[in-house]
Amino acid sequence: MKTFFKRFNLGRLSLLASAGAFLPLQAQAAEALSVQDMFWQADWVVKAVLISLLLASILCWCVFVAKALQIRAERRAQKQLLNRLLTHPEFLGAISDPELENHPSLIAAQAELSDSVGMLSDAEGVKERLVSRLSDLEATRSRQLSSQIGLLASIGSVAPFVGLFGTVWGIMNAFIGIAQSQTTSLAVVAPGIAEALLATAMGLVAAIPAVVIYNQLTLRVQSFMEDQSLDSAAVLRLVSRFLSAQNCAPSAPLKPSHSEAKASGQ
Repeated sequence: MKTFFKRFNLGRLSLLASAGAFLPLQAQAAEALSVQDMFWQADWVVKAVLISLLLASILCWCVFVAKALQIRAERRAQKQLLNRLLTHPEFLGAISDPELENHPSLIAAQAELSDSVGMLSDAEGVKERLVSRLSDLEATRSRQLSSQIGLLASIGSVAPFVGLFGTVWGIMNAFIGIAQSQTTSLAVVAPGIAEALLATAMGLVAAIPAVVIYNQLTLRVQSFMEDQSLDSAAVLRLVSRFLSAQNCAPSAPLKPSHSEAKASGQ
């Protein structure tokens, strides 16, 4: 009986000793699975995927900052010009205002009226041509503000698949390592799988902000174009009044009544 307890205690001591020896190894393994270490231990293909996704994420934020500042400045200037334009009830007064000297819609209206000299009697034709000019102006400004925003949509749609490619490649290398080491120990499998999953996580880090930023910038551009439409409508009203004043014949003077003529004769 004493021999049995002695062997039992020795077995417990050996288990505790092995557990004590395993804990430092487990801590080292956990330390080795940091993001930085996973990157440096990854395959060159996975590294290329991670670097490309990081650059895409940085590019996404750079586009956001640049376009947000541009749209904000353009919208502020447009609102100031529109408020100034609405203070003028007549076209001639608007084009003589020095603060509206560089107003794009007014410049387009003046260009059309200059090209239509001798045809101002055809008011509808002038207004149709002016609407065409203003539509071209709105389309040009929309393209200018929307430039590089499409890049965000590309990043948002492609980045997850790029990260998935890195994950598949990393898992393939992990299984190759398992086959070469001829062991299925978690300590051998975990690092390779973790490196592979890091690529997927990086793909989501690049894709999610890109989609959100794309939607926000698209809404801001649409709001700007709505203000641009209001600006074009204001210029069309001024031109319509101008053409009506040009084409309206002066009314004949009213004839005095009989009593008024008699009174003036006396």
